[in-house]
Amino acid sequence: MTCDHLVCANCNGRVSDGRCPVCRANRARLQEQQGPFAALNPALLLGLIAAALLTLVVLAVR
Repeated sequence: MTCDHLVCANCNGRVSDGRCPVCRANRARLQEQQGPFAALNPALLLGLIAAALLTLVVLAVR
């Protein structure tokens, strides 16, 4: 999840803007939770999984 579309309940602004301390704290918390696949969109991730499965199937047939 990214903070681009989240709205802060404290200041009613976007969390990505960091207008208040609550926004800045939540933005920092979200940035800490990002893993190695956070930058990938779901379609690309599914495509990578499908390619890996296809590779396994091709190798198993040989």
